Amino acid sequence: MISDGSKMTGLMLQNGKLEVQTDLHLPQPPDQEVLVKVRMAGVCETDLQLVQGYMNYEGILGHEFVGVPATGKFAGRRVAADINCCTLEDCPYCPENRHHCPNRSVIGILNRPGAFAEYLSVPEENLFLVPESISDERAVFIEPLAAALQVLEQTAISAQSNVVVMGDGRLGYLTAQVVASTGAKLLVVGKHKEKLRRFQNCHIETVTLEKLERTRSYDFVIDCTGSITGLPLALQLVRPQGTVVMKTTVAEPYQIDMSQIIIDELKIIGSRCGPFPRAIDALAENEIEVESLITSRFPLAEAKTALEAASQKNQHKVLISIDTQS
Repeated sequence: MISDGSKMTGLMLQNGKLEVQTDLHLPQPPDQEVLVKVRMAGVCETDLQLVQGYMNYEGILGHEFVGVPATGKFAGRRVAADINCCTLEDCPYCPENRHHCPNRSVIGILNRPGAFAEYLSVPEENLFLVPESISDERAVFIEPLAAALQVLEQTAISAQSNVVVMGDGRLGYLTAQVVASTGAKLLVVGKHKEKLRRFQNCHIETVTLEKLERTRSYDFVIDCTGSITGLPLALQLVRPQGTVVMKTTVAEPYQIDMSQIIIDELKIIGSRCGPFPRAIDALAENEIEVESLITSRFPLAEAKTALEAASQKNQHKVLISIDTQS
């Protein structure tokens, strides 16, 4: 399974610049971790923000992936991985709440190499088996779908709720489908008519930003815009004592007037990673449509071009094929 034994190829971010390097050291997993051979990975908005300076990260990018462990209980079988890693036995946060462990590392985001490479090291407890019914291309969506499902873990959205999802991109599409499953009255706001058609095909009501009526009448407003303009817009839509859910991470700092949040007694919820088992089940049962998001595929040797493509407005989900022969 390990062809070279010492060197591998991966996409490195250093000093704000991307470069595919072919002489990277093969990971040497410590105790409790396993070596995973990556089969396919997806480019996320967070990856693009990291290139812009978010988190001051340097190293191998990539956190949405499917791969095959070389060792351990899942050896030879396809897996996806929770990106939050903490293996300290005496940590009071882990494993129940590793997402917020102060000692955690995060695959391809914080103090840990990512999946835009031939191999990576992952704590075995972070791995989840991928059923045969889920293709590699669909499996890449497990991590972002889990993040979308986290919205339902954090809120009381129901069939009686009036909800806006802001953003017509990748995460907005997944989040809108998740919210729609509750029966809530849902509206998706976006800038691109061609992207909004995808939501309409799922029988989700949409409106372009220019035609949006900015009335403060929504119980929940979910920001998936990927822009610092999202929160100010959300505050124009949420009702008093309503909830704004922030899914956007950006390199730029927010500058907003906090008075409305106080006066209207608003709830602002940060929302990040979510439940992998539920995401895997949803994909296995075809509850969530993801194939229409895929617009481009690149080999690992062209990973830099893949990230450049992912930043274009006509692209949605860009995949990087690393090894589909495992």
